[in-house]
Amino acid sequence: MATTHTAPVTSSFEHIASLEQSYLLQNYARYPLALHRGKGCYAYDLKGNRYLDLISGIGVNSLGYSHPRITRVIRQQAGLLLHTSNLYYHEYQGRLAERLAKASGLNRVFFCNSGTEAVEGAIKMARAHGNSKNKNKVEIVSLENSFHGRTLGALSITGQPKYRNDFEPLLPGVQFVPRNDIHKLEEAVDENTAGIFLEFIQGEGGIYPISEAFARKAHELASKYDALLVFDEIQCGVGRPGAYFAYQLLDPIMMPDIVLVAKPMACGLPLGAVIANEKAASTIKPGMHGSTYGGGPLACRVALEFFDILDDLLPSIDSVGGYFRMKLTDLMRAFPFIKEVRGQGLMIGVEMAFPCKDLVLNGIREGLLFNCAHDTVLRFLPPYILTEQDVDRAIARLVKIFSSVKPQPAGAV
Repeated sequence: MATTHTAPVTSSFEHIASLEQSYLLQNYARYPLALHRGKGCYAYDLKGNRYLDLISGIGVNSLGYSHPRITRVIRQQAGLLLHTSNLYYHEYQGRLAERLAKASGLNRVFFCNSGTEAVEGAIKMARAHGNSKNKNKVEIVSLENSFHGRTLGALSITGQPKYRNDFEPLLPGVQFVPRNDIHKLEEAVDENTAGIFLEFIQGEGGIYPISEAFARKAHELASKYDALLVFDEIQCGVGRPGAYFAYQLLDPIMMPDIVLVAKPMACGLPLGAVIANEKAASTIKPGMHGSTYGGGPLACRVALEFFDILDDLLPSIDSVGGYFRMKLTDLMRAFPFIKEVRGQGLMIGVEMAFPCKDLVLNGIREGLLFNCAHDTVLRFLPPYILTEQDVDRAIARLVKIFSSVKPQPAGAV
């Protein structure tokens, strides 16, 4: 019999939940599930029940669970060096920066720990760039329905009031425009604009892509008014769309000044990055910005291994993602409450005619993990190793879940 190499289960679900309710800040509305281990695209709970994971830690577990090459690298590096700080060099940070620069077509990289920290770095770049021109050039343009993070700076450019209201007043000088509204974008951008921040595909907002025409107009206006164009690809980039970055799907490619990445890059370890051209990178001088943990040897070495694996996975991300969207679209005939299927690669949203949090709970009961974004959108961010056979299993379970939905009354949302 094969050895599983799993730690024994020492706590019940009830004990785990009780400890968290007693001692943790109660800021998470957790689902009633405690995970113990994982293998491939599957996670297992405390009792050994198996779940096909189609959310992968909100897009983080890009190679699933217990990938042998990632596990081997973590074990090796754990016996060598975990942390150095940025007072000293180590052998992996420069190599990973080179990899990201070449993959993106940009020049320089700053490493941090998370997506929201990458956003903060980009905001500082935009502000420093604007201040170098004139003291009024400090405004930022972002999109309605966007999500850029939960720190005060990132929250200031997040275009969803439900995340912002309790923390006002936030960073001044931010304007929000509707996604794909070129006229409103033209009205918002002027000589006082320091930066334009765009998600190529809005993730937390419900898997909504921006149009190519809108993206190119943003690029044109950024050039005209000497603002930094920032693409937030924390969720929609680094392989997720079937390319290294979503902006690379355009033909011809339209280059940003900055691209922000994080989630999938270190396969579950905290790692984010600001990737910038020389114009944007030159705004940050020694002492102006930093990160104690950013770009440590363990996370960087894992990310290098991830990129070696990703090179071979990109074609299947595109093809399996297309297959998944096709199968989901086919379900619309049987289940008319499915309003739309959208996405790119393995970033997929299914718009429902009603709030769908209960469907997430039904999914857990059926051994299927996904989540609900923007109230009415089922969000799927599966691991990049997903196969068509996994998709078929997921579709069979979704059919069972959707078949249990009671007809909605006329006009219900």
